[in-house]
Amino acid sequence: MVRQTLARTTLLLLFAATATAQNFPDRPIRIVTAEAGGSQDVAARILAVGLTAALGQQVIIDNRASGVIPGEVVMRAKPDGHTLLIYAGTFWLQPFVRKSVPYDPVRDFSPITLVVTSPTVLVVHPALPVKSVKDLIALVKTRPGELNYAMGSAGSANHLAAELFKSMTGADMLGIGYRGNGPAVNALISGQVQLMFATASSVTPLVKSGRLRAIAVASEKPSALVPELPTVAASGLPGYESISTTGFFAPAKTPAAIITRLYRDSVRYLHTAEARERYLAIGAETVGSTPDELAAKVKSEMARMGKVIRDAGIRAE
Repeated sequence: MVRQTLARTTLLLLFAATATAQNFPDRPIRIVTAEAGGSQDVAARILAVGLTAALGQQVIIDNRASGVIPGEVVMRAKPDGHTLLIYAGTFWLQPFVRKSVPYDPVRDFSPITLVVTSPTVLVVHPALPVKSVKDLIALVKTRPGELNYAMGSAGSANHLAAELFKSMTGADMLGIGYRGNGPAVNALISGQVQLMFATASSVTPLVKSGRLRAIAVASEKPSALVPELPTVAASGLPGYESISTTGFFAPAKTPAAIITRLYRDSVRYLHTAEARERYLAIGAETVGSTPDELAAKVKSEMARMGKVIRDAGIRAE
């Protein structure tokens, strides 16, 4: 009797999940992301255009404060595909930089696709006498503790890029924190600090005008965004890579059929010329990975950068 009851319950649950997937979407979809106006917000809005057309339902953007809030909102949402998350790699690194995080990046989310990547660019003030990664490493070793680098908040992408550089070279440099990427770049322009690992979109115009000098790009391979720059890895630091990634996620236990639909329609749009051009305009390159590839990326980056965070003792306020 008990087995029959369990079997009937299982069948009912499977039927309900199948019906939900077949009717998806039956109302507007909400994508939760960071504050309005930032790179993650813009990335989410571009994809929302493509998904609105593909799904036949309006896709709206729900901006929340950065940190753990976007992830917590989506984790607690009903897993029916109508509340989703688009966020940068800091989302899955939060457990390493904060004492208390309400979600587990692996357990509590279903990956959909890696939307875009944006390479970090190593830039210096023009007065600094270096023109290559090898020059910078040599200079830091002759002037230990004298050079400062600009960064955003503790655990931000540019902070982690610098800490990875320090861990791989043994460089003795001091990080100076600012309230966001803009103030950090301004500090570099004014000469308050000597170098920075910055997003390509934020410094390319300044490099072209001569106000900053770009040394190398931190992607694994040369980037279409800054094709004239060699990679850090090929310029004296083999194995170095630091890119900003933006992933697309649903709550855990979202039916596989819904994940497949979201993945298929997202990637179809990301591979269009329109999407590529719109993302290149904001300094990002489209990817469109499979869910499994995004899951593997999350786990590998948690292992790689988690060690950097622990070794450097990085903690967010």
